[in-house]
Amino acid sequence: MSDIEIARKANKKPIQEIGAKIGIGSDDLLPYGHDKAKVSADFIASKANDDDGNLILVTAINPTPAGEGKTTTTVGLGDGLNKIGKNAMVCIREASLGPNFGMKGGAAGGGYAQVVPMEEMNLHFTGDFHAITSAHNLCSAMIDNHIYWGNEQEIDVRRVVWRRVLDMNDRALRQITASLGGVANGFPREAGFDITVASEVMAILCLASDLEDLQKRLGDMIVAYRRDRSPVYCRDIKADGAMTVLLKDAMQPNLVQTLENNPAFVHGGPFANIAHGCNSVVATKTALKLCDYVVTEAGFGADLGAEKFLNIKCRKAGLKPKAVVLVATIRAMKMNGGVAKGDLGNENVEAVNSGCANLGRHIENLGKFGVPVVVAINHFAGDSDAEVQAVKDFVASKGTEAVLCMHWAKGGEGTVDLANKVVEVIDSGKAAYKPLYPDDMGLADKIEAIATGIYRADSVTMDNKIRDQLAQWEEQGYGKLPVCMAKTQYSFSTDPTQRGAPTGFDIPVREVRLSAGAGFVVAICGEIMTMPGLPRVPSAETIMLDDDGNVQGLF
Repeated sequence: MSDIEIARKANKKPIQEIGAKIGIGSDDLLPYGHDKAKVSADFIASKANDDDGNLILVTAINPTPAGEGKTTTTVGLGDGLNKIGKNAMVCIREASLGPNFGMKGGAAGGGYAQVVPMEEMNLHFTGDFHAITSAHNLCSAMIDNHIYWGNEQEIDVRRVVWRRVLDMNDRALRQITASLGGVANGFPREAGFDITVASEVMAILCLASDLEDLQKRLGDMIVAYRRDRSPVYCRDIKADGAMTVLLKDAMQPNLVQTLENNPAFVHGGPFANIAHGCNSVVATKTALKLCDYVVTEAGFGADLGAEKFLNIKCRKAGLKPKAVVLVATIRAMKMNGGVAKGDLGNENVEAVNSGCANLGRHIENLGKFGVPVVVAINHFAGDSDAEVQAVKDFVASKGTEAVLCMHWAKGGEGTVDLANKVVEVIDSGKAAYKPLYPDDMGLADKIEAIATGIYRADSVTMDNKIRDQLAQWEEQGYGKLPVCMAKTQYSFSTDPTQRGAPTGFDIPVREVRLSAGAGFVVAICGEIMTMPGLPRVPSAETIMLDDDGNVQGLF
């Protein structure tokens, strides 16, 4: 059966039963139908002083068209831990409509390791992303309205840095001219759109600890500059309060279930190539109060998602992961070793060995954060015993262990070995989390630390204008912020065609943005776009309703 057929046959339990498994009473759930609910802020606050469980991060090698299955492995490991008698749940990210209708597909796992209701999760779900889009664009409207009605804050219309957002891939909106049509429509200026998941509002919702912290962070956002280059904050135009109102319900984590009726929080933003790519701090920290083991994920490969999880999310939220699971597939190893997609079904141990260079670099990089790594080989039909053994032998040479996982076909039963290994690693007490760089390192140096230490670039290229901007932010008190790198997910370099473990390249930084409310600086590298475009043949062309009213083509 296909993923969507498996999901439709799920034997879902009422969401109140799922909540009861982890101590959430019916009064503390706000149901959205029978199979999903939000968890009340009062309940979350009541758990603040409870002990924390063990946090496990699932990340992956650089993505390839062959597929890796990071979310599938996250869900499978959560089910596997429950299968061996552990009290565990998963925390994953919500899906963006942009890639769902573009080329990526859904974000709920696959096979027998899925979170349900899958179709709702990949569409409107509980409306969180719509709330973020509305709150962000309310700020945009209030900026232009403030300028129109006298401009009390003396905003320089040439220096409005707040772009609008839309949760859809639309390249035509990357650069626009706004307010045309005469005096009644305001002052014409250049503007543009980002995709919603790249919004600073999204990042703030994912990093805020509660509604009070949310409003403070929203107020701290820089939306424009005056002629003297002094910043204008969101609170200066009095938009932070109304934005908080729009985000009130969106701040509450969404409780759903796996196919095996184990609890899952799905909350917060994807896209670790242009954002920090982690689920919300509120969801993760609440889960740690409710369960002994919490399995979470970070977007794309470990060079992006895991780096940001460990350098931004853990640093900001005081989280200390106990283990990292690094997902790889035999197919992806062969593709990294130079095999064309059409030939991946043929046994090729030599290509597997060659492609393991990508896996090895991720293992080495993760070791720099002081958290032990276990490799999960996500099994595909057609993987040969010799190819699997080649990966196991390579991983052993790197000082860790690779475990073959069959969760796509077998659900939690297919990850029992992985679950036991992860528990063994956690019980060993080897974890000693540390960020890659200290807070007091300069912003340019932080960018270089990631580029050279994680990507293995020879150097970073930034023109003097960018370096001067970073220096100015340091003078304004933002020098201790971490850095969020925006870069292609397909390669350690900024060239998406350079698979494997490339060397001899530079990282060009073409733009930097200050996300003062979220609490990081974004460095935009290479040709990466904060508003993606649709592919030549988007998934939207084949998504439709059948005669029975069922969604077709979504996954």
